[in-house]
Amino acid sequence: MEVEGRVLGTPLPAPCPGGGAEPPEVLALDDDEDDLEVFSKDASLAEVNSFSPSMPISPSSMINQYKFEDEPELGDLFITVDDPESHITAIETFITYRVVTKTSRGEFDSSEYEVRRRYQDFLWLKSKLEEAHPTLIIPPLPEKFIMKGMVERFSDEFIETRRKALHKFLNRIADHPTLTFNEDFKIFLTAQAWELSSHKKQGPGLLSRMGQTVRAVTSSVRGGVKNRPEMFTEMNHYMETFSQKINVLDKIAHRIYKEEREYFNEMKEYGPIYTLWSASEEDIADSLKGVASCIDKCCKATEKWMAGLSENLLPILHEYVLYSEILMGVLKRRDQIQGELDSKVDALANKKTEKDMCLATWESFLASQTVDLHVEEDSEDRP
Repeated sequence: MEVEGRVLGTPLPAPCPGGGAEPPEVLALDDDEDDLEVFSKDASLAEVNSFSPSMPISPSSMINQYKFEDEPELGDLFITVDDPESHITAIETFITYRVVTKTSRGEFDSSEYEVRRRYQDFLWLKSKLEEAHPTLIIPPLPEKFIMKGMVERFSDEFIETRRKALHKFLNRIADHPTLTFNEDFKIFLTAQAWELSSHKKQGPGLLSRMGQTVRAVTSSVRGGVKNRPEMFTEMNHYMETFSQKINVLDKIAHRIYKEEREYFNEMKEYGPIYTLWSASEEDIADSLKGVASCIDKCCKATEKWMAGLSENLLPILHEYVLYSEILMGVLKRRDQIQGELDSKVDALANKKTEKDMCLATWESFLASQTVDLHVEEDSEDRP
């Protein structure tokens, strides 16, 4: 089974978390928080071996063919996510975004559409794409996060970060040669809110849900795949190793960022102290002012260094983490399909064996009846 894995899209500049102020700390949220997520830059998996000499060389398989870099657009579908709008109800507060689509494709009834979508709608689209294309690499929706010290949950900075992330997500799908023609993707782009809500409620039928449950139970009971091709075994080993290493790098990078931030905070406190001290010590005032000036320069350099980490390293590393998880999921779904095939092949073989045994029994029975018939005829012919 061949797995197609191209993920295309136009890159967008990653936002600077703190601007000129202190970069905020990133904390994980619970799973029920679905309104915050991380925006990450594009990254290329083609260079995964460059950071570690012990990283295994990719097998001559699909792993070397994955392309995460940007490629030319198809040129007939253009999507823009903009105009965030807050909605406050008695039950919840949420944000919707305007999704504007311009296209020249014949399967669309109009050349331009304008709809509003919330983050949960994007989650629904991603799940439908995974369901319809289990062996394709679906672009990830960024994870949810909250910035420490942020008083307003729906701040302008957070909203803009999410808007860029959702814009990037849709354009990656639009530029994918297969996903772009998915029917649910078309409905997402064209249906009004009530139409989309009605479509989402339809869901899979009872028999389909039962089939999915049976397959999941069968897969968990069966365990490993018996007839997995060697190519996919190598890919699984490669991705497991890659996932472990990239997660370690991601944790190390965040720890470095945290230590730099703590160092930055300490220097911000000490700088003014030396300045005040110089006012009361005339003999060493110049020296104390010089120390204060050095601390100020160190603060600016450290702030610049942290901004570089938050813009150019942390998002890219984290997107590698997200894509490694997606690749592992694709390989797992391929194993499930392989397991279903193995189960059906075994069932077919058992049926064939049973049929052969049944035929052999009948042939033996018919042969015995023929012999008995001949014996009776011979006894009747004797005088």
